Amino acid sequence: MSVPTEELKLEIVNAATGKPLGAKAAPSADGALVVRDFPDGGPSPEQWQLAPVQAAQGGQAQDDQVYVIRNAVSGKVLDDPAAADRGVRQWDAAAGKKGQQWHVVPVEGEAGCYVIEGATDGAVLDLADPGDDDTRIVLREHDDSAESQRWRFVPAEPERLSDPVLRWASLSHWNGRRSWRLARSTALRPAPEATPSFSDLLLVLEQFGSDQDAGGWKTDGATPTRSPGGQPGWWAGAGARFLADTTGAGREDIVGLEPAKGAVTSSSRGDGTFDDERVLHRPVPSPSPADLWTVVDTTGDGRPDVVVLAADGVRVSSQDESGTFAPAGGEPALKAFGHGQQAGGWVADKHPRFLVDTTGDGRLDIVGFHDDGVRVSLQDEEGKFAAVADEPVLRAFGHEEKAGGWLAEKHPRFLVDTTGDGRLDIVGFHDDGVWVSLQDEEGTFAEPLYVLDDFGADQGWSSVAEHPRFLVGTTGGGALDIVGFGPQGVVVSRGRGDGTFERPKLVLNDFGLAQGWTGGKHLRLLADVTGDGNPDIVGFGDEGVWVSHSRGDGRFEQAQLVCRGFGYNEDAGGWRVDRHPRFLADITGDGRVDLVGFGGPGVYVARNLFRRFRTR
Repeated sequence: MSVPTEELKLEIVNAATGKPLGAKAAPSADGALVVRDFPDGGPSPEQWQLAPVQAAQGGQAQDDQVYVIRNAVSGKVLDDPAAADRGVRQWDAAAGKKGQQWHVVPVEGEAGCYVIEGATDGAVLDLADPGDDDTRIVLREHDDSAESQRWRFVPAEPERLSDPVLRWASLSHWNGRRSWRLARSTALRPAPEATPSFSDLLLVLEQFGSDQDAGGWKTDGATPTRSPGGQPGWWAGAGARFLADTTGAGREDIVGLEPAKGAVTSSSRGDGTFDDERVLHRPVPSPSPADLWTVVDTTGDGRPDVVVLAADGVRVSSQDESGTFAPAGGEPALKAFGHGQQAGGWVADKHPRFLVDTTGDGRLDIVGFHDDGVRVSLQDEEGKFAAVADEPVLRAFGHEEKAGGWLAEKHPRFLVDTTGDGRLDIVGFHDDGVWVSLQDEEGTFAEPLYVLDDFGADQGWSSVAEHPRFLVGTTGGGALDIVGFGPQGVVVSRGRGDGTFERPKLVLNDFGLAQGWTGGKHLRLLADVTGDGNPDIVGFGDEGVWVSHSRGDGRFEQAQLVCRGFGYNEDAGGWRVDRHPRFLADITGDGRVDLVGFGGPGVYVARNLFRRFRTR
């Protein structure tokens, strides 16, 4: 687990005993600290905060940060009185006192375990008598084999708030009839002076649903997956439903993939509703359930194209000025990146492929991660894709062991500009942490560098689904940062603008596994909900949709429940990840993302009301 930021309150728990750090049951005048049990019904364990020592940052590396460990209630701090017995206490803070400053050092190979080391002489927190109750905390020389010297930080429960959420309350009557009334949610404390940020959800189209009356849609292939940073170049398989701007009007339409019809669409009317279904694009020759589709502007001319990764390669259908897409027949645009052996034998759950502008020329190129490494096809000024070379451009980030043993379900890979030079670099999250390959002016990818020992499976980030990770700018125009939903909550590692990243920080005690968020039940996304240019956290949880607004400095506010719908619980709609796709998309063209979900009866929409109710 990454070191928590100063705002977060947490228990400090000894790894050997599982007991939290705190005062004795009968606190003494000397402020002595122990680890002990805190029985139910009695006082709760002390909570602490890690406050970075700002003066140390002038000539000190981020990885050698010094902290004051402060009691969140009393304000007293962890103190080394330099006593003969090396006992540790909580005491009044004294500015600049070295005995009150500590390093927090991760234990290698043990995710979430730390050694707390004194800044004075390097001695570490330990238990005086590890087997006894109310064991006093002392300082000892560091011993790699001593489990009693290892500590875990357990963040406090999140302080969840609520916008003025209205839900439908069922009423039963004496004659057996039932009715419903609107009532405020009593489960959460309303935020002071809050105004609605999303409307109640409304069924706007009785099509594209999983119920038979709404089309009986089932996702048989790959579900739509957004590429990093909101870039174009994501793919959807047979039965999938997603949103894309099919007309170039600046608002997103509904697109569904039917094996018999091809791609069908319902165009947005601009008011949160949609037209009836019509055929957008006929099936490609010899259609297969393994085909992957996307709708995106590949050439930068303002008109979308339909791109299909078919058995025989990449097929591109351009849209003409009348809004009609070219027929699907003829030769593929590129005989590569397809799932047939003649096109390379690319498999969806093994070989990620992206449509991205790697060179900054405004045209999308194709980049794929195959068994032996990275393959690239650049698009020229005439819209033609170059043939893929026999050898990979980089023997890394590939599925086979000789290329790193990267697994699609476990090791996310991204193409993003980490340096601000307009060219995309490769960022990958492997077992041991983050690897980066920079692209130079000639389009060559350098050998990967290991830049960060976090966000990997070895640090508890077990899978892509369980712990989503993104690369986005959290400060409004700065370098791209890593934002991840980890075991304990939201973790941010600020980008330095040179392909490296600062030490990760746990910035929010929510949206993580510890707070009950799982990949099998919940969706967690990043999107600018307010229009201030910074990404906010949007989570589709048990009770509905939660939003945590960005503070603009890599941190996020406590989450607020903004919509009592689209959630896992039955009273929030009973939405399921494997049956009910949900999206954040601007369907009105007003520059604000709305909530769109494909439920059983059809398409539901909750409009973004932020502009209407708030003055900026």
